[in-house]
Amino acid sequence: MTFKELGVSENIIKGLNEMGIHTPTKIQEAAIPVLTEGTVDFVGQAQTGTGKTAAFGLPLLAQIDPAKKQVQALILSPTRELGQQIAKQLFKFTKYSDKVFTEAVYGGEKIDIQIARLNRPTQIVVATPGRLIDLMNRKAVDISAIKTLVLDEADEMLSMGFKKDLTTILEATKSPERKVWLFSATIPQDLNEIINKYVDKNARRVNIDKNDAVNTGIMHQFVSEDDNKKLDTLAYFLKSMGKQRGIIFTKTKAAARTLAGQLNAKNHEVGLLEGDMLQKDRDKVMRAFKNKSLRLLVSTDVAARGIDVANLAFVVHYQLPEQTDYYTHRSGRTARAGKTGISLALVNQYELKKLRQLERELGIKFTQIR
Repeated sequence: MTFKELGVSENIIKGLNEMGIHTPTKIQEAAIPVLTEGTVDFVGQAQTGTGKTAAFGLPLLAQIDPAKKQVQALILSPTRELGQQIAKQLFKFTKYSDKVFTEAVYGGEKIDIQIARLNRPTQIVVATPGRLIDLMNRKAVDISAIKTLVLDEADEMLSMGFKKDLTTILEATKSPERKVWLFSATIPQDLNEIINKYVDKNARRVNIDKNDAVNTGIMHQFVSEDDNKKLDTLAYFLKSMGKQRGIIFTKTKAAARTLAGQLNAKNHEVGLLEGDMLQKDRDKVMRAFKNKSLRLLVSTDVAARGIDVANLAFVVHYQLPEQTDYYTHRSGRTARAGKTGISLALVNQYELKKLRQLERELGIKFTQIR
């Protein structure tokens, strides 16, 4: 399939080509024709890094009336970084077409600045749930008449504790014409509850099946090692990767801080991302990582949410995550856009059982190295 066959306009395709996007992904093929009709609710299940922003973004842009200056669509995202990225993508998609005004609002920036921006003509709002609630309480944004509500990475929003905020927002946008487009890597029980209550029972559902969802470009590897030897094994692996870039994951903030310090002591320059950091410090680390002046990141699962950095050669699981879908989110940071990458797990004897469980649940095979 081509974007033209999916009904995408020539001017938008011109913008896509300039971004190096030429061939639709599976979720885009499945979603774009359905959403372009704009008459149904939609639930799309596909992994991180499969092109969901274009899957909902292109049909959304086609439905916006540039002549009307009020908010016509709302996109909810779990993190500031993902929200900024979505807004930037929408801007790039429309380089050669009618101007659509998008505003991204999120925590970590002064709310007065965002209120001033929202006073300008705004047709699409991209928001993190908490900041949107703050703006609604201040009567700074009116979402009561929106036609489309997009929930992106819905499972991540719930795992970050936004369930109450989501239901408040869904209740506030219950106009008869409103459509809900929900995208998620997984559909846990509490997300099912939201779908059953707020999404039309005749919604179109698309599930990019497991064989397609688990990125075949990722090489899943593991080293079985005592905990006291993990650091040396990691240092050896990082040296073997030369100047290639990657993220190292831990389960806890304390472990992330400790590991970052240990790696810096071994002359590996690493950036640290963890939940207690100030936003300005987080932004500084992410800028350095995105512009490639920083090669390595140590991060917790929560802190890494919303990160989308191209051309990562590897991810390392210094500690395996508790949940299967966290492994999918972690490993999905590498091997994007048709490239290959390594997902390396450093496991002790106890964690070997968890590794076998991941193999069964995800239909993947880990190769032991060393």
